[in-house]
Amino acid sequence: MKKSLSILFIILLVAALSACGNKNKHKDHQIKETQETSSKLRAGSIVVNLINTKGDKAGEATLTQTAEGVKIGVNAAGIKPGPHGIHFHEKAICTPPDFKSAGSHFNVTNKQHGFLNPKGPHVGDIENVTANKSGVIHGEVLSAMVTLEEGKPNSLYTNGGTALVVHDQEDDYKTDPSGNSGDRVLCGVIKK
Repeated sequence: MKKSLSILFIILLVAALSACGNKNKHKDHQIKETQETSSKLRAGSIVVNLINTKGDKAGEATLTQTAEGVKIGVNAAGIKPGPHGIHFHEKAICTPPDFKSAGSHFNVTNKQHGFLNPKGPHVGDIENVTANKSGVIHGEVLSAMVTLEEGKPNSLYTNGGTALVVHDQEDDYKTDPSGNSGDRVLCGVIKK
């Protein structure tokens, strides 16, 4: 009987160790899968979480490197309807409620603000985005002046990263330094 119990114990022990081995294989597979997904995101696109002035997540922006520049897909909610200025800012810091921690517009060429300004634009200037009647932004814009490629002066990863900021008002595309676009209402950190 003792011998039978010992054999049964050994069989159960081997089965338990096999199960642990399979769990570790599954875990290793999940880790590898996550790393591959991250690599794909780093190589072509990144997702930037956007927070509101209370520090709550209000949406996200997907930045995708294209041959023409960086495509910005914005999906966010909780802001007033109508057009809003949106810019890349120089620091990868989003401290609510005012997001002044993000610094000025990303401006490695030392120009003035605005597509309509003869002395502009900033590298971080982007076309306005529009929130619908429910306060939801769902749209895409393109910035031909920046890149997600590291090591370039106009890279969004320069100096540890940048921030994507949505403003309360419409950007007039000409008034320096921010197009009279008002307070900063959404912010997202862009960094590796």
